[in-house]
Amino acid sequence: MTGSSVYPVRVEGDLSPGLSRWLWLVKWFLLIPHVIVLVFLWLAFVVLTVLAFFAILFTGRYPRGIFDFNVGVLRWTWRVVFYSYNALATDRYPPFTLAVVDDYPARLTIDYPDHQRKGFALIGWWLLGIPQYLIAGIMAGGTGWTGTNVGWSGLIGLLVLVAALLLLFRGAYPQSIFDLVVGLNRWVIRVGAYAALMTPDYPPFRLDTGSHEPTLTLRNALPAV
Repeated sequence: MTGSSVYPVRVEGDLSPGLSRWLWLVKWFLLIPHVIVLVFLWLAFVVLTVLAFFAILFTGRYPRGIFDFNVGVLRWTWRVVFYSYNALATDRYPPFTLAVVDDYPARLTIDYPDHQRKGFALIGWWLLGIPQYLIAGIMAGGTGWTGTNVGWSGLIGLLVLVAALLLLFRGAYPQSIFDLVVGLNRWVIRVGAYAALMTPDYPPFRLDTGSHEPTLTLRNALPAV
């Protein structure tokens, strides 16, 4: 079944003007409070995702309270990632909240799936997801994408390092690099949400670069179970 729609995981970010040449050198220190909080948030995320797995397996539904919390963790993480070493695209300090902050330059939303096929948790999450997990791992690096990584790893990290050096020596973050960095992060986040069973729609094998989400053609990857 296909249809023209926006993919249910929407990741957007706007490159801030007038970025500091040197602030990124100390962001690792400024981010310590966020890193501490995110460690506990991601521990809770993992535990709650396991509970959601069994809920989907037996009821076909992702508990709404768990879903809203987990979306909040991803949203918080994306803001920290955007500020820090997976994008370095803003100098505005991320807010300490799971809620939507419309005026922050990094935004993330996920549509709640009213119903999921009960077998999805066993089939789609593991078997069909393997190719996407491998690709996302190359993009994000072996340490994964949790907002707690303050170093550079993977393809994203390499591109951001180039952008950081250009910012330091030339005072400019090239728009072309930014668009690619956002596109790669978007791919990783889509895969992460799929892995966490937050959407049954298989992530598209396409790199959607730029600040805003494109309109995609969705295809249900799994047969009814």
